[in-house]
Amino acid sequence: MNSRTIESVFQFVDKSEVVHLTQQLIQIPSVYRPASGGNEKKVANYLEDYLSDMGMDVFYEEVVPGRPNVIAIYDSGIPGKTLLFEGHTDVVTEGDHESWKYDPFGAETVDGRIYGRGSCDTKGNLAAAICAVHTIKKSGAQFKGKIILCIPCDEEGMMIGIKDFIKNGWAEGVDGAIICEPEENQLCISQKGAMRIILNTYGKMAHGAMPLTGINPNTRMARLIVALEELEHKEKERLGNHPFLGYPSITPTIVQGPVKGEPQINVVPSQCMTALDIRTVPGQNHVELTQEINEIINLLKSRDPDFKATMEVIEDRPWTETSKKHELVKAVAQAYTQVTGKTPVYNGVPGATDGTFLHMAGVPIITTGAGDRHIPHHADEYVEIDQLIETVQLYTLSALNFLNS
Repeated sequence: MNSRTIESVFQFVDKSEVVHLTQQLIQIPSVYRPASGGNEKKVANYLEDYLSDMGMDVFYEEVVPGRPNVIAIYDSGIPGKTLLFEGHTDVVTEGDHESWKYDPFGAETVDGRIYGRGSCDTKGNLAAAICAVHTIKKSGAQFKGKIILCIPCDEEGMMIGIKDFIKNGWAEGVDGAIICEPEENQLCISQKGAMRIILNTYGKMAHGAMPLTGINPNTRMARLIVALEELEHKEKERLGNHPFLGYPSITPTIVQGPVKGEPQINVVPSQCMTALDIRTVPGQNHVELTQEINEIINLLKSRDPDFKATMEVIEDRPWTETSKKHELVKAVAQAYTQVTGKTPVYNGVPGATDGTFLHMAGVPIITTGAGDRHIPHHADEYVEIDQLIETVQLYTLSALNFLNS
């Protein structure tokens, strides 16, 4: 695309629409609160109407009661590739209201920023993707193929929304996906994998004054945790510091004993549980890593006849990597330079996203969007309006570059 064509398209980028849509999405709380009935339904209903009014073909699919996905399609009518924009509707809890200077669901604009829970992660970027498609529609810019907006629930949880999207066949035939997450508009072409593991050690209850009459699962769990720390060090030495993702990690996040009942300082519990949050990088094999943890458990059992432990993998999300030479990455990189006049900055995503499962389904992915990557989940979360407008332009040209290549 030449500069004149780009300028003619950008005339249809409506700053007021981007800001207003972001504010509207923030002002509809979509924290998943099963006890009080809070979920993503109201924001999904709003988007269903909004996208229908835009002239999109809209599909509303309930994943579980009250937690829907919204899918919208803009088809050029000309055979070609399919590009997916993905941005979730759920947000994490706002926590203590008193820790916020600005109303977490007020969507206040102050000094060029929009404040509120989800402004950065990722309602601002969801609005940017919608406005990018709206820009293409209003400008009449020609392209081949079609654009799909995938707006799932539950990205902050077990990602049931994107799993359902894939299960229902929506990812079939998708040639590339832009994951709309806060990355300061850097081009993130890799992301860490994640494994969630539950470890349990078992013992025998006893009086704290006479611990030898029981079997302490806590000390045995401590040995296991120390051995896992050694495994983490070994993996760091083996793999080194990944240029975009840093080091892999094996992190015990919850240690609980007893698992059931009330803890008491003078009682040896019968069971201890540890939750592991494992983050992996390219070069690690999740099956092999699981086997190594099993080998550690077996080694500890061989040294202690009273050592009893179990391991359960409750979630397994592989790391992802997309080549800079892939046509999707090249299209977004070209768009970045067209918008900013600068060379794109490449990076990686430190955590998993819905893109993890799209990658598993065979869809090439790249993650980019407005917002300081360190701001999500903080009090007084915000997004810079100017960067958000840049994101709309980036998404718009990325789509046209990719679909017309």
